[in-house]
Amino acid sequence: MLDGRPTLLGLPYDASSSFMRGPALAPPRIRDELYSQQSNGCAENGVHVLGDAGLVDAGDLGLPDTAEARALIEAGVRDVLDRGGRPLSLGGDHSVTYPVLRALGPRVRDLTIVQIDAHSDLYEDFEGDRHSHACPFARIMESGLARRLVQVGIRTSNAHQREQATRFGVTVIGMREWMAGERPVASGPVYLSIDLDGLDPAFAPGVSHREPGGLTVREVVSIVQALPGPIVGADVVELNPLQDPDGTSASVAAKLVRELAARMLETTATAG
Repeated sequence: MLDGRPTLLGLPYDASSSFMRGPALAPPRIRDELYSQQSNGCAENGVHVLGDAGLVDAGDLGLPDTAEARALIEAGVRDVLDRGGRPLSLGGDHSVTYPVLRALGPRVRDLTIVQIDAHSDLYEDFEGDRHSHACPFARIMESGLARRLVQVGIRTSNAHQREQATRFGVTVIGMREWMAGERPVASGPVYLSIDLDGLDPAFAPGVSHREPGGLTVREVVSIVQALPGPIVGADVVELNPLQDPDGTSASVAAKLVRELAARMLETTATAG
């Protein structure tokens, strides 16, 4: 059973970023906000996610700026799973989601990924790099690591990425569809991947690729709370502390971690 406690795992890697480095610095900043005395550690459902029965913190992996990082991430997540935990990963750029799913996907039958993002990250390759943070969901879907991918908040798709979405049968809820009332629907086990640039930069400016016109914090929290689950894993990625001098975006990331952990503590799943 993938019904263990959510386990924080920092993935300080940003060598696959296409524009700006900095997300490798994010895991300790998110922890600073998560454990800050400004918060009592409770989620909105009343669960004390930082209490004795709450999430486990496995620390950060030591990752090089090379392709070896992907194997180390996969092994680190596999260790979390072997110990009975469910990974709640702190990126890092979005490329880390592919090795996370290489560890998790084969253990879960009929997995649905819900991706919150401004970008679809479905490039076949980006500037010659098949493992760029612009490509992880192409790698995940072509490898059969999930049955279904649902994307929410997309507002930058070009022709190639729309072709890729059709190729992989992706359900895309762009911001125009969101504003028209469309909402993600998922059944069975869910992996939730939250790229902070899926939020409007008014709420989370501390990212490398700011894209106006996105989701509010309240909307993203509502997605987390409304998904029926079971939620077998999650990640929060693309915080760039170098673009977040007052810590606003790190605080948003910590809020999302609390809500994800609370939802994961409420749900269980059967491994495939």
